[in-house]
Amino acid sequence: MTIVGPLLRRVMLAGLAASMAAGSAFAAPVDVALLKSYVGEWRGRGTLTGAETETVVCRMSLKDGNDEKVNYSGRCTLAGTTLSINGTLAYIDASARFEAAMTSNATFSGIAVGQKRGRGLVFNLRERDQDEDGRDISITADITLTAQQIDVGFQVVYVETGESLRAEVPFTK
Repeated sequence: MTIVGPLLRRVMLAGLAASMAAGSAFAAPVDVALLKSYVGEWRGRGTLTGAETETVVCRMSLKDGNDEKVNYSGRCTLAGTTLSINGTLAYIDASARFEAAMTSNATFSGIAVGQKRGRGLVFNLRERDQDEDGRDISITADITLTAQQIDVGFQVVYVETGESLRAEVPFTK
C-alpha cells in the first residue's frame, strides 16, 4: 500500500478541517441564523485509516464574517504534520444553495456545496488532484453540521490502483 507522504497528509487534513464557503450573500434570515448557529470553538479527534492507522487532532474556530457569512480557521495535526486552513460559509442567493470554500497551507483549495438536512447542514466536496508524485487522486469530503457536532469524513483514492485513505473526525464545542 502507498505510504502517506507529507503533501498527501496535508491534503487529507485540508479536507478534514472542513471545506468552507465564499460568494455574495443576501440570504434569508433563517439561512443566516443557521450558519451563525455554528459560531464558536470546535475540537475534534479521529483516525486516518490506510496502510497504517493514525490519530488526527483538530481545532476549528468559526466567527461572524462580513455580508452575513461565517469565517473559519482551523488546524489539524497528523503524524507530525500541521495543516492550517481558512474559509467562509455562506448561503448564495444567486445559486440558491449553501457553499463552503477553503484554502490551506497544503496548496489545496475547494468549494463544497451544502444543503439543509433536518435542522443541520451537509456539505459535499468532490475533487480530482495529483499527489506529490504526480499520481491522480480522487478526493471526497462529507461534512455534516448538526446542533451539537460537526462530523467530517474524508477519503483519498488513488485512481490507478484503487488504494485509499479514509479519515473520520467528529468535532464538538
